Amino acid sequence: MTEAAARRAPTRAPEQDPGARGGVRRSSVRGQVLDALRAALVDGDLAPGEVYSAPALGERFGVSATPVREAMQQLALEGAVEVVPNRGFRVARRGARELGELAEVRALIEVPVMLRLARSVPAGRWEALRPLAEATVAAAAAGDRARYADADRAFHRALLGLSGNGQLVQVADDLHRRSQWPLVTGPVHARRADLVADAAEHTALLDALVVGDLGVVQSLVREHFAGS
Repeated sequence: MTEAAARRAPTRAPEQDPGARGGVRRSSVRGQVLDALRAALVDGDLAPGEVYSAPALGERFGVSATPVREAMQQLALEGAVEVVPNRGFRVARRGARELGELAEVRALIEVPVMLRLARSVPAGRWEALRPLAEATVAAAAAGDRARYADADRAFHRALLGLSGNGQLVQVADDLHRRSQWPLVTGPVHARRADLVADAAEHTALLDALVVGDLGVVQSLVREHFAGS
């Protein structure tokens, strides 16, 4: 497990607090495990094509197999893993074609919405998203893929959230999460460079939205998805 993933791993704690109503403690542990597994997928600690058992992962994260199994079932629904009967869960392999298809669908959804919003949203509302764009830059500079993945989705959710269409935001976020697995292969420095370039597009897009430069906005949003 990488150092970054270890920091996100759940701390060992009872999974059920007899004094807590509704199994609150267990639900909390399951959520922590889900977050840790998602981070491990993005970081590459869980490799595409490999099979992992719930007991083994539970030992790694310091919890029992139950919350791991429940979290993995959620990841199976999201398409990140598949169930292997009597063995565990296999991390999904994604080729360039599938990742390209996801980018195409995201562009079909997000590009028209972004262009419409660029014509109608006041500059001040765009500027309020500056901290989210800066969070992607900081994560990229640190080379922290899991933190970047979270910051990247948060930025896009906030942009699309200005449409007022909650269903659109949910669908787009699900597609975005799926497009983040598996991680890009290659040397660490090259991967960090990709993140830095992607984050720079966020800040450039925000700058164009604030000043209302529709030509630059259109160019940037199309380029952003072409490079996804």
